[in-house]
Amino acid sequence: MASIQDRWRRKDPVTGRLVPTKLDGKGLRYRPQFRDPSGRQVMKAFALKRDAQRWLDDQTAHIARGTYVDPGAGRLTFAEFYADWSNRQVWAPGTVLAMKLASDSVPFADVPLRSLRRSHVEGWVKGMVSRGLAPGTVHTRVNNVRAVIRGAVADKLISSDPSVGVALPRRRRASAAMTLPTAAQVGSVLEAAEDAFRPFVALCAFAGLRLGEAAGLRVEDVDFLRRTLTVARQVQRAGRGAVEVRLPKYGSERVVFLASGLVEMLAAHVATYCPDGGWLFTGAGQDPPHQNTVGHRWRTATAAAGVTGLRLHDLRHFYASGLIASGCDVVTVQRALGHASATTTLSTYSHLWPSAEDRTRAAAQTLLAESCGLDVDWRGSVGR
Repeated sequence: MASIQDRWRRKDPVTGRLVPTKLDGKGLRYRPQFRDPSGRQVMKAFALKRDAQRWLDDQTAHIARGTYVDPGAGRLTFAEFYADWSNRQVWAPGTVLAMKLASDSVPFADVPLRSLRRSHVEGWVKGMVSRGLAPGTVHTRVNNVRAVIRGAVADKLISSDPSVGVALPRRRRASAAMTLPTAAQVGSVLEAAEDAFRPFVALCAFAGLRLGEAAGLRVEDVDFLRRTLTVARQVQRAGRGAVEVRLPKYGSERVVFLASGLVEMLAAHVATYCPDGGWLFTGAGQDPPHQNTVGHRWRTATAAAGVTGLRLHDLRHFYASGLIASGCDVVTVQRALGHASATTTLSTYSHLWPSAEDRTRAAAQTLLAESCGLDVDWRGSVGR
């Protein structure tokens, strides 16, 4: 039962009047106390009764709402909590590295969780921006550290997340940050690429595969009769030139429908380089190619083609833009690219879909063409 004890006065059992105690004038006068959900008695001293009552009301309200946090909790530092919390998480190896990089970068590693303030997080963010880190990098690190703090909140070590509301640097709009190669550029790189690497480039440009997904393909993943390709694994770096084969990113397992020309290119590649099956592409020995190996081959091809400023991943954007230009809806593009949700697709490529103004102009152009006996192609152009 909650109560407030007056340490300086007590009621005389005979007269009922308040009389001084042995502690009269010593220390803080009022001591509120209650039992927490575990049955442990919790108390704290205050000089003023109104402050004692306010604290007691706040603690009992948290108990009623189920948000109570032991006032003595949170003694663990951020680093100590992360070491324990991270060992309990089910993460892919890439996530382990990203989380460790973020947690090691905070200047408040030795601050007890209960002393962690919004100002600590703001100072950390300001420092990253001042060092010139890209806005996307800052967002990723803050989100990773925020996951740790939310873990502390869930464990009831702290009552709230001090990172909430911290201002982050603006990221560039997708339309400004994205590089879309032209069809001529893609054709030039394909022509300049060495024979064994050309199908790799084609799979990224005309099937939208990520680097790791293309590197992880086996001959049996291609169904030449049905003209489909199954994305069932990916290749990731494992350090010191080694590679690790694992499942694709969450939601990225998929069947990709291939163009006839791409199927023919893959068939010729298999006949020449891997007639006995196995990995579709190889790096050192018989292992699938390492990211550095693919990067070297890509830079060699783009240099030979005279194309600058183009990343291999930009071919994935090229593929997506082609699907959208051909009238594919969001779900179709999502499934083709292996996005976990349509939200990811929209946030990345929404600027490529026709706007209401574009559709209005196209509809008006169609009406004009039909009325005047003109031909209309898929771009809305007219001709006699």
